[in-house]
Amino acid sequence: MNRLKYASLAGLAAVAVLTGPAVAATAGDPPPSDTAPQTSAAEAAAPRPALTAKAGVAGVRAWQLFRINGVSQDMAPGTRVTLQEKQGERWVSLPVSVNIQPNGTYGMRVKLGPKGHIALRIVGGGAVSPVVHVTVR
Repeated sequence: MNRLKYASLAGLAAVAVLTGPAVAATAGDPPPSDTAPQTSAAEAAAPRPALTAKAGVAGVRAWQLFRINGVSQDMAPGTRVTLQEKQGERWVSLPVSVNIQPNGTYGMRVKLGPKGHIALRIVGGGAVSPVVHVTVR
């Protein structure tokens, strides 16, 4: 009789050991993982930088000077922003860059030569502005 009692207790203990992780997983507790990324609350709540852009005119003559102005959000003053033009499927950086002012604004003078409908944007500091369209006659 004692052998049956000890055998059944050993069987119950083995079942409990083997099904313990499965019961914990179904209970809603995630299994511990050493490879899970650890993010702090400050990283999760950090605001993303943003840029706006607005051209001073909708259309210009070839090589006529015009301005693109905008405002940055959550970017440090002095951050460098660059003008990009869409050429085919790619965005190509043009040799026009300015720094963000202490009040968060920027303004750049631009001259474009190729005629047509040109798509422009401003990039810098991890942010990309919405596309600005200018027609060059």
